[in-house]
Amino acid sequence: MEKEKLAIHGGKPVRENKIFYGRQWIQDDDVQAIAAVLKGDYITCGPSVDAVEKKISEVTGAKYTVVVANGTAALHCAAIAAGLGEGDEVITTPLTFAASANCAVYVGARPVFADVNPETYNIDPDSIEAHITDKTRAVVAVDFTGQAVEHDRIREICKKHNLVYICDAAHAIGTRYKGQPEGSIADMTCFSFHPVKTITSGEGGAITTNDPELYKKLRLASQHGIVRNPDDFVEKNPEGIWYYEMQTLGYNYRMTDFQAALLSSQLNKLEQFSNRRKEIVNKYNEAFKDVPEIIVQKEIPESDTTRHLYIIQLDLDKLTCTRREFFDAMSAENVQCQVHYVPVYWFPFYQNMGYTKGLCPNAEKIYKGIMSIPLYPMLTDEDVESSIAAVKKIVNWYRK
Repeated sequence: MEKEKLAIHGGKPVRENKIFYGRQWIQDDDVQAIAAVLKGDYITCGPSVDAVEKKISEVTGAKYTVVVANGTAALHCAAIAAGLGEGDEVITTPLTFAASANCAVYVGARPVFADVNPETYNIDPDSIEAHITDKTRAVVAVDFTGQAVEHDRIREICKKHNLVYICDAAHAIGTRYKGQPEGSIADMTCFSFHPVKTITSGEGGAITTNDPELYKKLRLASQHGIVRNPDDFVEKNPEGIWYYEMQTLGYNYRMTDFQAALLSSQLNKLEQFSNRRKEIVNKYNEAFKDVPEIIVQKEIPESDTTRHLYIIQLDLDKLTCTRREFFDAMSAENVQCQVHYVPVYWFPFYQNMGYTKGLCPNAEKIYKGIMSIPLYPMLTDEDVESSIAAVKKIVNWYRK
């Protein structure tokens, strides 16, 4: 194949307008839903929050849902509800956003990083088991890119060692494992509704559970530790209807009503958004299957995945460029990528805690070659084709 001059070297880019790795899709009905709340009586702590919690429970199959300010707040509340504290260890993956590990640190526990499966990029159950000690109290498994983790194996390990199973499904609203929706499988499941996720509330998060006791603890953790139902009071003769009790230390992690209204509107489109993401993933998989310089993330058959990210891994042994050079070349072609993620324990905060590079060889190797290319429902087929064209053009230029 004849080499086409790259845009970064003065050639013509594959497209005129830049597209990015992710983007929200806000339509008129979403705006109307928000406006209706803003013109109503409640803009926080109102009926829209109750309604969206009910809707999330319906979508996920979970008995209980607590919506919160963001996905990080969801993880923090889950760590509190799990009773984690000083001296405890929490096993998680390094190939994730920092919050998956930080939630342990927030409550005084210590994250322990298990390695990932080199083909799926999800946490490896064998590595989880290898890292269990008498201090281990919980596992935070991450549905990386939206693909479900190996739930059966992880649940079995958690049951065997009496561990709390928290699933960080920030990427995975709409994903199913063996036909069962994410949100009803782990002891607690945490979601994020950041703008680049499948559905958004601007910022926002949720925790789902089937356990009534965990639900109560999640409520307290996210709402100042305060109860307002007289049936739950310690004081059995409250002075008046204004009375409420703070029963434990909690946080102000509440979602506003106008965010909840947006989220409800977006949930109505979850199937539509999911289907479009799957179409784009299939186009990418087909395009790259015969490109030896590109390694495509594999999926377990049990996962019916609503993909949040589409990651290509460069086989740098077959290319004359670095990952940075490839990344910059994509940007020059007006296809803006991102990298997900720097291994968590590489950050200075964790290095200062005594973590060292080399802990998880699979995750570190994957990190060195990956980048996320555009994936969101608003992409047209032409947009997708230009992303594919940019990747192939740059591969062809740098191919050994």
